[in-house]
Amino acid sequence: MTRSLQAVAYCRPSVLESAADGQRLGLETSRGATPSGVEDHPRFFAGFLTSPQVASAGLLAVADVAAARYYQRQLRASLDPVVTGNGDRLRFESFSGCGGVYARLDVLESGLDGGEVGHGTTNVDVNNPLREALARIGADDPLHLRVGPEELAVTTLDGPVVEKKVPLPDRWLRGFAEAQVIAAGFDLRAELPAAEAVRFLRSLPRGGTRGASGGPRWVVPSGSTLRPTTRAVPGAVCLPGPERLVALQRVLRYATALRVYGPAVTGGAAATAGAWEAVLPGMRLTLTLSPDASRGFSGEGGVLDALATDEAAEDAELISVLLAWEPRIDVADLAAASGLTPERVRAALIRLGTSGRVGYDTAEAAYFHRELPYDAERAERHNPRLRSALALVAAGAVALDGSLGTVTAEDGHVHRVRDEAGVLTCSCLWWAKYRGGRGPCKHALAVRMVRRGAVAERETVRVDGGVG
Repeated sequence: MTRSLQAVAYCRPSVLESAADGQRLGLETSRGATPSGVEDHPRFFAGFLTSPQVASAGLLAVADVAAARYYQRQLRASLDPVVTGNGDRLRFESFSGCGGVYARLDVLESGLDGGEVGHGTTNVDVNNPLREALARIGADDPLHLRVGPEELAVTTLDGPVVEKKVPLPDRWLRGFAEAQVIAAGFDLRAELPAAEAVRFLRSLPRGGTRGASGGPRWVVPSGSTLRPTTRAVPGAVCLPGPERLVALQRVLRYATALRVYGPAVTGGAAATAGAWEAVLPGMRLTLTLSPDASRGFSGEGGVLDALATDEAAEDAELISVLLAWEPRIDVADLAAASGLTPERVRAALIRLGTSGRVGYDTAEAAYFHRELPYDAERAERHNPRLRSALALVAAGAVALDGSLGTVTAEDGHVHRVRDEAGVLTCSCLWWAKYRGGRGPCKHALAVRMVRRGAVAERETVRVDGGVG
């Protein structure tokens, strides 16, 4: 796993202070992207929170995930959350150190009082003293929130006085991309009222990631609650590693409902990812779980097809110019503005997701614009299956024959890739193990690249011939 150190610099530590008009929460920002370009310490909001105790609990939940590993717990994990200003809301995001849990707190317009919300994305400092102070916020304490430095600090700052250096694994960056691609295939499967949500979440086991039968754990809607089932049935949602929902405990007493999202499944389906959303006054807290506690999002392969096309790369450049930090990206509007089909716009958004430039909100079934404050493009460059497929193509290892493609691997073995109703299957061990459940294997990816290249070449010849 490729790792590097990411330097994150702040003006000063984030702090919760008492003032004459209540408590003041100052969240310090690092270097980030804004509509006017990169700024060292952007300022996104200054105003009051309508539900201070709820917002504090939600922010702590996001910080809990950022500091947690739910697999191989002995390894350290400490990554500052990311904050995005979308004009009408603030989004706080984090990823667990193990790469299997994605958390996001959306503080909506109704959760903010006074002050305009800016546009941009950066890291936000959530340190241990701040965590302890947030945990003591009272129900009646007015809370003024500032995201970014004081105005005076902006003009007189000599340099950052707080710097953190944190490990930044490539798989963590790829996880951001994969999580939004997977979530785009979710639909709402169940909604539990507050009392049932509390009862259900408190009934979950604290340890173990599998059901009694040794397979993945599933739940299915039953009236106003969820009941466990030992296998996938239509309408069921996978719940792998239920202990990974522990961060929801922070906000349970404030939740008005619990919504559960997942893909459509049939009997005997393999474990899948799912999203669990606590509906809160003026905000939402969502946890998205990978299909297994030992399985991070980075290896799911949902972005590989989009990465493998030059067309998607060119489309992504065009779409990126049209993004404007929208809280809700409308695919139809982008298609009309760009002249692309909705399918090509979606592929371009997936491509942009690989560099952290879009996320996906399951509650609104829509993408949103953000820019991760990291060199996230390296996640594309360092994707092992993509690199291997490109190497196979460069070596001339792919031969096409109608619906069949053969790939001669590095060790001399010949793998047969077949097109079955638009799905490329392969004779390799990867396909035999995952059956497409974690994206295409390197051989199928290489065949798809060569196929698209051949199609593009034929189109060029046809057009040139027509002109001649």
